[in-house]
Amino acid sequence: MSANGNTITVNGRDYRAPQRPTVVICLDGSEPGYIEQAIEAGVAPTFARFMRDGAHVHANSVIPSFTNPNNLSIITGRPPSVHGIAGNYFFDTANGVEVMMNDPKFLRAPTILAGVHDAGFKVAAVTAKDKLRGLLSYGLDYSTGRAIAFSSEKANQANRAENGIDNLLDFVGLPLPEVYSADLSEFVFAAGVKLVQHHRPDLMYLSTTDYIQHKVGLGTRIANDFYAMIDRYLAELDALGCTIVATADHGMNDKHLPDGRPDVVYLQDVLDAWTGKGKTRVILPITDPYVAHHGSLGSFATIYTPDGGAVAPLIAKLRGITGIDVALTQDEACHRFELPADRIGDIVVISSKHKVLGTSADRHDLSGLTEPLRSHGGLTEERVPMIANRRIALPSGHSLRNFDVFDVALNRIQ
Repeated sequence: MSANGNTITVNGRDYRAPQRPTVVICLDGSEPGYIEQAIEAGVAPTFARFMRDGAHVHANSVIPSFTNPNNLSIITGRPPSVHGIAGNYFFDTANGVEVMMNDPKFLRAPTILAGVHDAGFKVAAVTAKDKLRGLLSYGLDYSTGRAIAFSSEKANQANRAENGIDNLLDFVGLPLPEVYSADLSEFVFAAGVKLVQHHRPDLMYLSTTDYIQHKVGLGTRIANDFYAMIDRYLAELDALGCTIVATADHGMNDKHLPDGRPDVVYLQDVLDAWTGKGKTRVILPITDPYVAHHGSLGSFATIYTPDGGAVAPLIAKLRGITGIDVALTQDEACHRFELPADRIGDIVVISSKHKVLGTSADRHDLSGLTEPLRSHGGLTEERVPMIANRRIALPSGHSLRNFDVFDVALNRIQ
């Protein structure tokens, strides 16, 4: 990271110093159409105005289209091959254990927030779930008085030494929200408004949860109410003079059979039948501590084989399974999706639009699925919106990634 005059360089990309309070938002799970349906229902006038008078374009997410790799790509401005976070969960081959990838020790690149902070500006990050807070706030020094970072989930535990702020519930004026609720995301926005009003950060990142999108589809009353809530807070941030650019980490699709049961290919059961039990290991990078709404079922999986052997014949057989769209070698997957080779297996598998991938049927607790499964992870959840409250200037033919959002917010606002 470096700073030179009004330019701040992070991970080889140049960003202009914030000219006004700038808010970058990750609307977790916001499949294109959710916002449009809320506008059509007449409950999202601020979104409608942004999309009419500001900017509304589409971008591609990182694959796998999961929360951690995309949030970390957004906050670093680079793909997983650079920052190292290839999922929520991975197999640590050096130690032979499966682990969550939510510790900052796994991060291999500095964040844009840290770069802007180190250049002397005030920054803030608010996340819904605490699993991201440590990663997104990596490199911030709270002793300077120029950094604040906390999660809705653990807002009651926030303190000045570890988060840059204390008495957070009183400050925001809302009770501690339930993890599995829309309130978790509302707390993010309510806190963001309060921070702009009272601390005036130069750059702020807000990241929500996809609890609602896992539960319901486009245009439903619950979904429209959720986006109406966001719309009200966007109006407040806009009135405070902020530059606002919102994108998403991934989309969302139905992944169930006509009778409502999840439509699953249980890869570990398949591979055990082909090669013998325990000869391969299937890792599902969607796995995290919050599995009630998806049961650890997503559309991306990675497979480890003994010494990397027998990959070609396994890939050929996997490609023959109905519902599997992509089966690639590690090298092919790393090249196509810009992934770190040491954090994925020998084979990468991606399922089709309405299918998900599991390990073994007896390893998935689906008791928390109170509605037919909606999930993500594959190429069919790659397309996401990018919306700004001001016009943006893009080169002709420029193809956006969601991790270009800070570049858009700092460099391309007209």
